[in-house]
Amino acid sequence: MVLTGNQIDLFEASMPRLKAIAYRLLGSASDAEDAVQDTFLRWQSADVDRIEVPEAWLTKVLTNLCLNQLTSARARRETYVGQWLPEPLLAGDPMLGPADTVEQRESVSFAVLALMERLSPNERVVYVLREAFGYPHRRIAEILDITEASGQQIFHRAKKHIAEGRTRTEIDDAAARRVVDEFLTAATSGRTEPLVRLLTADAVAIGDGGGKVPARTRPFEGAKAVATFMRSLFTPNQAARNLLGGTAEIHVSYANGLPALVVTVDGRVIGVMCLEITADGIAAFRNQANPDKLERATRQWAATDHGEPALRIN
Repeated sequence: MVLTGNQIDLFEASMPRLKAIAYRLLGSASDAEDAVQDTFLRWQSADVDRIEVPEAWLTKVLTNLCLNQLTSARARRETYVGQWLPEPLLAGDPMLGPADTVEQRESVSFAVLALMERLSPNERVVYVLREAFGYPHRRIAEILDITEASGQQIFHRAKKHIAEGRTRTEIDDAAARRVVDEFLTAATSGRTEPLVRLLTADAVAIGDGGGKVPARTRPFEGAKAVATFMRSLFTPNQAARNLLGGTAEIHVSYANGLPALVVTVDGRVIGVMCLEITADGIAAFRNQANPDKLERATRQWAATDHGEPALRIN
């Protein structure tokens, strides 16, 4: 079927929302783009004139495509090398979607996206549509072909699972930036003690190299272990120089709604480290270093003005 200009415009107006939903469901920007493209192909072949509520139709088609991907993704991640983390989205990326409420901001954070990996596909869909996009339970039930009561039960179960793994609170941007600056100073001091003081007692450091770059297969846990690792990570040495292949520039930025350190070499993003900062200190470092998951970040980085780096490692 050949779409009219209005029908194409209608789909394009829905694209930002569809991409934001797909990213939260899949944790991958490239997979989200593919899901939205497949949704367009189905829109193109449908009898669009007979679709009463296009937004609902598009959301349902996209959701079903994502459900299929989630099922296969679970199998792939069982054989994934090391720790799995989402593909990062840098500040300003439209795929981040709505960020007006705490719930919306948290739904796209590395912490919650990782926790959502523990949910069943249906739990993930219900949680994302309700918590991040405010869909009524009635509409969610229609999308999943379940009863409204079942949808509400699924939502409460999913929310409980997420809450059990996350009891953090937000702090304001200015305070978070001070903590990041203090962290960089401490990390380059060559001493462990200043770092320990900035961390929560149960701090963790997780890295995703995807088998493409060196990354520890198990997280570092506890303030002392994390501080020791961070000190070594920010201490220049020949092995690091050989691995980086040039001078690394570290910029303070935001990714997935959280303060982040963006590491580049010759303009290419080689790492995005999200810091989970609480009133008690830095609770987690989640570093995405898998080059396959940094292509979008590199393109966006090249297209924006990011100023002088906070740190250079030669």
